[in-house]
Amino acid sequence: MNEAIRDLEPKEVWNKFADLNAVPRPSKKEERVIAFMKEFGKNLDLDTKVDEVGNVIISKPATKGFEDRTPIVMQSHLDMVHQKNNDTTFDFDTQGIEMYVDGDWVRAKGTTLGADNGLGVATIMAILESKTIEHPAIEALFTIDEETGMTGAMGLKGGLLKGKILLNLDTEEDDEIGVGCAGGVDVTAKKNYAQMDAPDKYDANVYRIALKGLQGGHSGMDIIKGLGNANKLMNRLLFATKDIMHLASLKGGSLRNAIPRESEAVVVVPIGQENAYISEIKKISGELFNEFISLEPDMEIINEKIEERPLKVLKQDEQLKFLKAMYAAHNGVFRMSPSIEDLVETSNNIAKVTVANGTMIVECLTRSSVESSKENMALTLQSVFELGGFTVSFAGEYPGWEPKMDSPILKVMRSLYVELNDEEPHVAACHAGLECGILGQNYPNMDMISFGPTIKGAHSPDERASISSTQKYWNFVLETLKNIPEN
Repeated sequence: MNEAIRDLEPKEVWNKFADLNAVPRPSKKEERVIAFMKEFGKNLDLDTKVDEVGNVIISKPATKGFEDRTPIVMQSHLDMVHQKNNDTTFDFDTQGIEMYVDGDWVRAKGTTLGADNGLGVATIMAILESKTIEHPAIEALFTIDEETGMTGAMGLKGGLLKGKILLNLDTEEDDEIGVGCAGGVDVTAKKNYAQMDAPDKYDANVYRIALKGLQGGHSGMDIIKGLGNANKLMNRLLFATKDIMHLASLKGGSLRNAIPRESEAVVVVPIGQENAYISEIKKISGELFNEFISLEPDMEIINEKIEERPLKVLKQDEQLKFLKAMYAAHNGVFRMSPSIEDLVETSNNIAKVTVANGTMIVECLTRSSVESSKENMALTLQSVFELGGFTVSFAGEYPGWEPKMDSPILKVMRSLYVELNDEEPHVAACHAGLECGILGQNYPNMDMISFGPTIKGAHSPDERASISSTQKYWNFVLETLKNIPEN
């Protein structure tokens, strides 16, 4: 299946992508891909280092005639988001990604593709391996754990890199040149709740509610689309039946940086209340289908009676507090940028909700390109959940990347893009967490830019990479390397 990928153009990039995707590389489990990159650099007889947190740095001298050009850093992250469809059997810890060609797209079989940021990694590998591509001195920086904390970028010490220009290859639209990004913070609400014995089989029946088939996607780049959030939609179903059922357990979403696609609840309904319960579920389901008919055409809501019985359920007052807190907690766009057109300034993703065995946990990712607005959103969530009796904690905070419209490398690349494509590029900040903001803390004088091929559906099993776009992007990379100004 993956052999068809190797015949695509540009072969230099797609072959390296196929090599990379044969190596398991979920976030926080990058040992094998670090070893893979280390061996790759050493086999090329290039200076290869692994820093104390696991970032790999491979240095390549300038090609002949480019010794006086400004040295550059080419940067991408090694890890990938591990998401799969519920009916897909796949072990991200042991298996390589199974890819196939679908028209102009490369896709994966039931899982995320890893084009985010594997195509960036593959691009740099192709340049390091090439004996004909012209370029200035390069430091290839392959960071770890970008998707779940950016700990690689945070752990990179100042002084390790000598490059003065950073090319980050992690933007997902081929007509876009990135000059800024959002920062983020993980917000976690946790509470131990009081339980009571579940009614026995003579007094109540047990139902399973499953909400699935949502698109999901990147919790930053896709948040503006207004897609369905499985946790918020499930809460509407539960809230509508709050006086009829007893909640036994709830599980929705899996990763903070992915819009949740699925949620499942187990509820106990007293005999005599079943008709009212079923009627209310049908009513709210109809409302949700109507509201999301154009955005979520594949949404499914299943309500079925099951035999397995829970031993405990939430006490009614605990259930009400939880459902009200979930209703009040903000999800989606919080504020649009007043200074950059069509840019989401601040947002929140209610990413993962778990209620089981006396503990409820709500995990969110708050993003903003303005630090004060990020704090405002986080404090809004904290206030809501603390009113519901939760303990709220903040972790994994990272800064945004402030746009610099007078950037010298931006001027060079903007002109090159027009020359190559006969149109202006979209120069923009993005509502996602790029590593540039973090790297800029220890390298404040480095001129930074971000660009990449078109990738759709990142962070979901619908992730796909455009073949024609990758060729366009590769040409842009090669021309950029040839036009790096003198030092």
